[in-house]
Amino acid sequence: MVRILGISGSLRSGSYNTALLRAGVDLMGDGATLETATVRGIPLYDGDVEAAEGLPPSVQILKGQVLACDGLLLATPEYNNGIPGVFKNAIDWLSRPASEIPQVFGNRPVAVMGASPGGFGTILSQNAWWPVLRTLRANTWFGGRLMVSRAGNVFDADGALVDETVRTQLRDFLAGFVQFVAQGKAVQEQRGP
Repeated sequence: MVRILGISGSLRSGSYNTALLRAGVDLMGDGATLETATVRGIPLYDGDVEAAEGLPPSVQILKGQVLACDGLLLATPEYNNGIPGVFKNAIDWLSRPASEIPQVFGNRPVAVMGASPGGFGTILSQNAWWPVLRTLRANTWFGGRLMVSRAGNVFDADGALVDETVRTQLRDFLAGFVQFVAQGKAVQEQRGP
């Protein structure tokens, strides 16, 4: 079984990216699961807080979810042509302490997708994630991109995915990422501990 963890980078209750992940849960093929996580409740990164108190409980929970997954799926909004601050902040916390970066991110398969009300479908935010993920030494999947434009027409008022073309694109994107993760798992198992 391939376990994918999807994190939405939006706090908004009507988030298109959270809705995209919810739709993905139902579109996973056999032999794979998609669990969703949130960045809600993660405080702003503060090195003094880390030194005095360690990782906040919300960060510990999210870090545990990342460590338990086989692949990480980031559903990123795009704010002002870049990565949302709350999302980058969560990843910054997950990279603490720096000595644990190899466990949390090192060679972990990661894919990025996004939905936006605008016409460019988070392309600039997705592009901004690549150097971050490279720095963390994640095994980034470049086999597909999913950039949902004009998301207000793709989801209904309740956040259900109603566009069949996007549904097919999401299903294909997830299948490709799951295959990438499964291949990596197989190689790792052959190498042994």
